[in-house]
Amino acid sequence: MRKSNKMSLLHGWNYAPNIVTYARILLAIVFIFLYVISGSYGFNSLASRWGAFILFVVAASSDKLDGWMARKYNQVTELGKLLDPIADKLLMLGALIIAAMFSEILWIVTVLFVIREIGITLLRFIVIAKGGKVIAASSLGKYKTVAQSIGISMVVFPVSPLAVTTDYTLPSWVLVYYFIAYSLLWAALVLALYSGYGYCKAAFATLRTIRKGYGTVSNSEVADTPTSAGGVPDSEGSTDTVNNGAVNNNAFNEGVNNR
Repeated sequence: MRKSNKMSLLHGWNYAPNIVTYARILLAIVFIFLYVISGSYGFNSLASRWGAFILFVVAASSDKLDGWMARKYNQVTELGKLLDPIADKLLMLGALIIAAMFSEILWIVTVLFVIREIGITLLRFIVIAKGGKVIAASSLGKYKTVAQSIGISMVVFPVSPLAVTTDYTLPSWVLVYYFIAYSLLWAALVLALYSGYGYCKAAFATLRTIRKGYGTVSNSEVADTPTSAGGVPDSEGSTDTVNNGAVNNNAFNEGVNNR
């Protein structure tokens, strides 16, 4: 079982969609470097803050590219479904941690996001280690990502150095700008915690079924899991069927728009 899972995870590592995912991971690393040296609100290096902003937008926007390529060319892989959220987390959590270090956002926002994302990632690995397949992201998780991406991009954007006046004060519209950015981040946090709860319910139900070695994860086991309009559990979880300990994600993968 473990050998089979390893082979399945490495299958298609050189597919074009996965190469795009590797590139997104690299972009996230460079973004983090530029963000750090730009300083608080970009006052240390405006050029670095512009570079960080551009890389963040490119990396966040390309999240849909690898998934679209994988579906279009029938190159959906377990590795892609695993690395895609990791690339997202590296970019988003890196930005949130640095922003909190620079006092650009509240630490409580960053801490709650980090706890949620690390917890979900660990659950993903546990499901794989137990013989299950990667649980792909769902629509509710994607709404969270959109709000989070826009909010973070607004924080990273060097609005303060550009708007500061000669007497080192900021216009009132800058406060409105940051209010919108922070509101988006709080909305994303609510969606993250809500979807994370549903994911945990679905993941633990799947693990219990794998441990039994037969049967199906019933609706009753994930009855209070948040669902999308299409009936597919949100919260980055699924109602995967299990046969002889192997999880079948076909029905779930048809119901989500991610890889």
